[in-house]
Amino acid sequence: MATTVLTSALFSSNIYAQTNANEQQQQWHELEPTVILISIDGARHDYLDRYAAPNLNRLANEGLRAEHLQPVFPTKTFPNHYSLVTGLHPQNHGITENSIYDPNFDAIFRMSITHEVTNPRWWGGEPIWVTAELQDTIAGTFFFPGSEAPIKDTQATYWFPYDGSVSNRERVDTVIEWLEKPQAERPQMITLYFSDVDSAGHGYGPGSREVAQALRNIDNEIGHLVTQLEQRGWLDSVDIMITADHGMARVDQTKHMVIDQAYDSERAERALYSRELAHIFAKDGEIANIVAELEANLPHAQVFTKETMPARFHYTDNDRIADVLAVANPGWIFAREFRLEDMQNDPEYFRPRGSHGYDNEHPDMQGIFIAHGPSFKQNAEVGPVKMVDLYNVVAHILALEPAANDGNPAVIPMLLNVEPEAE
Repeated sequence: MATTVLTSALFSSNIYAQTNANEQQQQWHELEPTVILISIDGARHDYLDRYAAPNLNRLANEGLRAEHLQPVFPTKTFPNHYSLVTGLHPQNHGITENSIYDPNFDAIFRMSITHEVTNPRWWGGEPIWVTAELQDTIAGTFFFPGSEAPIKDTQATYWFPYDGSVSNRERVDTVIEWLEKPQAERPQMITLYFSDVDSAGHGYGPGSREVAQALRNIDNEIGHLVTQLEQRGWLDSVDIMITADHGMARVDQTKHMVIDQAYDSERAERALYSRELAHIFAKDGEIANIVAELEANLPHAQVFTKETMPARFHYTDNDRIADVLAVANPGWIFAREFRLEDMQNDPEYFRPRGSHGYDNEHPDMQGIFIAHGPSFKQNAEVGPVKMVDLYNVVAHILALEPAANDGNPAVIPMLLNVEPEAE
């Protein structure tokens, strides 16, 4: 009986709230062109088909869904988020990895080093919120790489230092609060970031129950955003773009290569390692020796120099790109010698995990792309979209003059309700 009473009370409460919302809807102001750019970190392109995500699928079915969103190389979080908002490849914007060494000022950039993350010397190009602010359009960023630094002496009007303890619901509700501001204070360019799907993928692999639950949780937050927009009569006035920075590959930790046993580290001036990539800055005359040793000892990796780097990576013309780059094959990882024993003695050593950072053309590295709103085509499916192409799309919607970028303008009529320009 108690459950029935509670259910009835909740039903009555919901009716009352909906009635109030309907009455209030006529009082909400109209919105000028507005973009909410949402990143679901690590959301692989096929997750919408594999796992329950009714709200994301609703937006995809009513709006537009791409076959996949191709990340830039390397398929890491910071390079891709910053390519998304600048339209530049990492060699051109300078965020070449999550961890970076710059030989010109002999310094290290890592996500955990706050005074470097907030230092504009690392951040090249012009992120979309800077483009907006420089053209008298207000922007708000909720946890997006680059947003904590004054790039071109400019930041979004609304931004926050990253704090992973801030709930996803608070993030969504803050975006709604921004939209409720008076026109003179209201942002038209908004970014929003969720990390949960990526964390679950790393911990348990892309085929896990944990990923399914993380995606469902984020889907609920997207549903909350949609409901709040609907109640204010804004859902068909706001352009929502849902992206991922990269996909996720299943890895088995037994399939590892000990990277610092694969070559003589005395030949290196400096090296930065992740589970998928090894960036080695060689001492004078040692590049060929390092390459030879790595090729002999890393049977499940590819080894490149700047001269042999595939042109499609767009990963050569920057001093922050190392002399030698080793890229593990998908499904394989690099391990460090001093961590090997702890890794193998872990009771969950044999549990599947997930990794990214591999070749950006590999199917498992592809992310999702969904768009919904008045500017986008409706009930549409399109082919693959590249990460660097979306900056121009946002700039077009907001009538901004884009900064120089690597994007293909032909993507604009592919996604938006505009006619392609005559040749």
